[in-house]
Amino acid sequence: MKIISDIGIQIPQVYLPKAGVDLTKWAVIACDQFTSEPEYWHDVEKIVGDAPSTLNLTFPEVHLEKDGAEERIQNVQVAMQKYMDEGVLEPRDGFVYVERTVAGKTRKGVVLCLDLECYDYNKGSSSLIRATEGTIVDRLPPRIKIREGAAMELPHILVLIDDPNHTVIEPLNAAKLSFEKLYDFDLMLGSGHLAGYAVNAEFENKIVEALRGLANPETFAAKYGVGKDEPVLLFAMGDGNHSLATAKAIWEKNKARVGMDHPSRYALVEIENVHDSGLEFEPIHRVAFGLKKDLFAELKKTFGDNFNYFDVASPNEMMRRVESAEGKNQLIGLVGGGRKFSVIEISNPSSNLAVGTIQSFLDAFLKDGGAEKLDYVHGEDVVERLALQPNNAGFYLAGMHKSELFKTVILDGALPRKTFSMGEAREKRFYMEARKIS
Repeated sequence: MKIISDIGIQIPQVYLPKAGVDLTKWAVIACDQFTSEPEYWHDVEKIVGDAPSTLNLTFPEVHLEKDGAEERIQNVQVAMQKYMDEGVLEPRDGFVYVERTVAGKTRKGVVLCLDLECYDYNKGSSSLIRATEGTIVDRLPPRIKIREGAAMELPHILVLIDDPNHTVIEPLNAAKLSFEKLYDFDLMLGSGHLAGYAVNAEFENKIVEALRGLANPETFAAKYGVGKDEPVLLFAMGDGNHSLATAKAIWEKNKARVGMDHPSRYALVEIENVHDSGLEFEPIHRVAFGLKKDLFAELKKTFGDNFNYFDVASPNEMMRRVESAEGKNQLIGLVGGGRKFSVIEISNPSSNLAVGTIQSFLDAFLKDGGAEKLDYVHGEDVVERLALQPNNAGFYLAGMHKSELFKTVILDGALPRKTFSMGEAREKRFYMEARKIS
């Protein structure tokens, strides 16, 4: 495949289902969604039945801590080979232009490959492709186990570019009628609609040149007010940070053995423009399950005189106060935990963002046996429903503005983990395209 090394991309060969496959059953949502809502995945299983589906090619993380994980991984790898052998998947070369419509918004993207040699997820990285949040290395081993023996990859990774003048992706919208339509169908369980188009050679070249324009060192320095020797950040992680880190870890482990031209050097992703009007940043909330300690006593012990809280009458008042917070003190909504709805106030915080302050507390709280587990959820309704169950507690956080992302990462480094989400759970990327990696 064609490699454009100066901007760290490869024009991929993707595999798509052959004609006649039911695409609504084929495409399923990212495996890291609805991890505390197994009923969602039960519904997916009922819809799919025995039909060809990416459900059989991925490992929903709702099952990650259950018995039978090794058998599930083996079944995934067998299904991959079976679909290839039986011609369920067919190859095609080139970029894919994607439109995802959900909740009255349409996001636009391009499916391509990123060069893992241009990516470093470690703290302080200055690579062309960077993580936007801290990577939890302990979360990689189960993902590595799944990917290592896999014949192909299916991405739910969304990577952002900072293109305020809409030079890379948006021109494809006007030109799509001249492209071959690859798929156009409704997604399952209220997740909207997905359409994909084969980008022709003319626009393929335009995409490459527009990305080169964004990566020009002088343009980059002027945009962010940094020195001309500041390393360029072209691609910033949006969703799927640990999936890309997994691909990188495997590549680093194997490259001396397989050689620099091996397909596992690259990872299939979808890029989107952070300035896309259809893209919204949503906060990611926390829910602690099975409290073992007095949450308020532990908060007081950790933050001392910097900790205060007050009860509020409703979830709407809690959200309003958190989202309208001003000044240096940080406000975090609390649901459950022995009360109903409260607002935590932290003065002299340890992190610039409330999410970083509360995450540091929760990490220590979990380590000291304060709760059975912690999960990351989307939507205030999910926080409320889960946190008001006995012995649970939810932490409601305000979101960050998407226009702040690139400059924050360039100047301050990676954000606290799980700071933001590109849309709520049902808006996440669905598995559609596949690519050979072995």
